[in-house]
Amino acid sequence: MLQNIRDNSQGVIAKVIIGLIVAIFVLFGAESIIGGLTRGPSVAEVNGEEITDFQLQQGVQDLINSIGGNAEGVDQALLEQIALNQLIEETLLRQAGDRNGLGISNARIDKAIIANPNFQVSGRFDSEFALRTMNSQGFSVQSYKEALNSQMLLSQLVSAITESEFATKSELQTLSALGAQARDFRYISIPPGTRTLGTPISDEEIAEYYEANLSQFTRPESVMVDYVLLEKSALASQIELEDGAVEAQYEVEKSEFEGSAEKRASHILFETGPQMTVEAARAAASDAIARAAAGETFEALAMELSSDRISAEEGGDIGFSDGSAFPPEIEEALVGLAVGDLTEPVETDFGIHIVKLTEDNANVFQELEEVAGRIERELKAAEVEQLYASMLSDLSNLAFESSDLQRVSSELNLPILSSGAFDRSGGGGIFSDQAVLDAAFSFEVFEDGNNSDVVELGLDRALVLRVNTIEPEGRYSLEEVEPEIAVAIRGQMERDAVAAIGEEILSLIEQGGNLDALLESEELSWREEQSVRRGQNSINAEIVNAIFALPAPDAGAVERSELSLANGTFVVAELTGVTEGDFTKLAEGEQAAMRESIVSDLGSSEFRAYVGTLREEGGIVINSDRQEELPL
Repeated sequence: MLQNIRDNSQGVIAKVIIGLIVAIFVLFGAESIIGGLTRGPSVAEVNGEEITDFQLQQGVQDLINSIGGNAEGVDQALLEQIALNQLIEETLLRQAGDRNGLGISNARIDKAIIANPNFQVSGRFDSEFALRTMNSQGFSVQSYKEALNSQMLLSQLVSAITESEFATKSELQTLSALGAQARDFRYISIPPGTRTLGTPISDEEIAEYYEANLSQFTRPESVMVDYVLLEKSALASQIELEDGAVEAQYEVEKSEFEGSAEKRASHILFETGPQMTVEAARAAASDAIARAAAGETFEALAMELSSDRISAEEGGDIGFSDGSAFPPEIEEALVGLAVGDLTEPVETDFGIHIVKLTEDNANVFQELEEVAGRIERELKAAEVEQLYASMLSDLSNLAFESSDLQRVSSELNLPILSSGAFDRSGGGGIFSDQAVLDAAFSFEVFEDGNNSDVVELGLDRALVLRVNTIEPEGRYSLEEVEPEIAVAIRGQMERDAVAAIGEEILSLIEQGGNLDALLESEELSWREEQSVRRGQNSINAEIVNAIFALPAPDAGAVERSELSLANGTFVVAELTGVTEGDFTKLAEGEQAAMRESIVSDLGSSEFRAYVGTLREEGGIVINSDRQEELPL
């Protein structure tokens, strides 16, 4: 029933879903109710409201998750301090929102839940999936809604503060003067190349470099492993369907399909409860039917009258049903109805409905030849899934029970494979996977020589490994790294050569000498650049950064810079002119981006100041037992 609701409905069905979730919570959520009555120890108070140790530890876990789930080596006290400060600020902001009358309606919260892609399957809300997801995160339905309400309230308050800022003309012009500043300059680029190829590198130089840089030539500890690999794709060839299996499945599907039809409907709901009795709802429904008969459109009536605001925005549309998606009373009322007709008032647990049949599509099942390939693939895929699950379980048990991989290999018919050497930073292929590296270098495998636990590589591959060879940490010999050292020395020689040319150019410029002969002999020339802006990507970023680090030159003078680029090129640059930016001359897109940047910065500053005021004026008390651990 719930699956059909997910596949076929909108509008009122959303209310059905929420109702079912709440019902499940009431029937089966006793643990969360009991847990809610047990209060953990308080670590702080904010204006009399407690922050419990449970909340703090949950905040720490959220913080760890936000940095990738790996908090190894991070000071626990620091994590707790950051998490507590976040909780204090969230509490202060929520309290401020309450004082200022901010609030989120239940309807908006329900709509946000239904629209949350984390609760959807194939793009549609799935109540069972949503409930499982909430539970996996430690939430009941009610606690999730409370957390969502708090989050949306905080977002509303933050938006109210940050989005109220604006940028003045003088602020925009001041920022433009620097941010849109343009500079004129010229430079000589002296790249390394083949200037020193005629100069030999002696064995003594290579040996000296080796001895002076021994730390560069350390070989890390590495291993080679044996392993067995279980792959789902390799199992497909082992699957043989029984004769007639495809035909039998076809007949099952055909019998389930034949005679079925999909109906599409729209409705207007008059929700019953404290605000409207059943009798009043029936009267309102009858009046709406009369208005429809008089010529008013159903869509307009739904928008005006329906309590189900989600479907009302779609003209009352609640989607398709194969006869089981809508509440039984609505399904019954649709039987025999012609397209375009309206039902009489229909009563369900949610109130009184008027239902209109908008589509009625009879279905015809395809011929066997059209679907045989699809059915065969699905049957084989199902058997592969079962076989893989069974073999995965056996692999886990055998890996634990066996002292080597021979038994695992023979019983599961999986060959024993061998890896090349790899260290803790990883190797090639599957040995770059962190889970495989963790298994290979775990104490049980690396130190004790046991089989690893099963390592699952996604949903379709898994392996078990054991260490074959351990290569201890050592140092590469001079002979092994001699070519690498020669390249490093040659590179440094080239850098020294181009730097020497650069220094000679600078010396001539400062002495007022003639550069022409030197530039011609080195095949170099000045390159002129006009009106260059910060971040201009048509010129090397290191050169642009160096130019914008220079002070503006006096009239008729230049400011000079020299630098070595990361690729070894030596650059001599001269700044010749600076033009201040003008906001009014910027393109429309640049103006918008600059205005948005200023407003964002001002909004952030205003928000931090607001939070600071709340902290100064709020009554924040840290539990005396945690004062030293959690300083504010």
